[in-house]
Amino acid sequence: MRIYEVKDYQEMSRKAANILAAQVILKPDCVLGLATGSTPIGAYDALVEKYENGDLDFSEVKTVNLDEYKGLTRENDQSYYYFMHEHLFDRVNIKLENTNVPDGTEADGAKECARYEALIASMGGVDIQLLGLGRNGHIGFNEPADHFEKMTHCVDLAESTIEANKRFFASADDVPRQAYTMGIGTIMKAKKILLIVNGEDKADALAKVLRGPVTPKVQGSILQLHQDVVVVADQAALSKM
Repeated sequence: MRIYEVKDYQEMSRKAANILAAQVILKPDCVLGLATGSTPIGAYDALVEKYENGDLDFSEVKTVNLDEYKGLTRENDQSYYYFMHEHLFDRVNIKLENTNVPDGTEADGAKECARYEALIASMGGVDIQLLGLGRNGHIGFNEPADHFEKMTHCVDLAESTIEANKRFFASADDVPRQAYTMGIGTIMKAKKILLIVNGEDKADALAKVLRGPVTPKVQGSILQLHQDVVVVADQAALSKM
């Protein structure tokens, strides 16, 4: 595991974009595992800038997203499908058919999770998986539990996650209570993992992930066992280390 301490969000975003861009340049037809939420927006903006400058070509890149709210249509501006198109897909030359997000409108959870797991396997797995970190140590939507989920699954969101996400909705009542997410086993199969974290409110969680015991109570702690993890975090996020 390599840990890069950076000054602030802007520097974190630039560093993360450089790492992702290097993967695309080295393997133009790579499979990128992508994340949503406020943390990666700056990195996506930096990737778009590289594309606009002629330094990056997404024409052969394939993507798979970590998760999606269950019950939201693609047209809903809080869906992760919408998010990815707004912040990255519609701004670069990636082919729509090469982008993949779990289908939040599929009511049959077992069916959708099996489909998505098979899709990732058919692509040969993920070359680099981008991750953010929840305040309770979750990665993807893998909430604190008594075990690590191996496969893509439907999860009941923790109240702390709903609370953290309610700022994006009209009210807390509008936040979906379930989501489809890659399992810990799925995430750990990625050849490389890039974890980006910023802000003092993530400091406790990051310290537990990096230096605490490996436990499903802090799902991100499993990353200690992966062979190739890069952490890019700002000084505030690393303040409890």
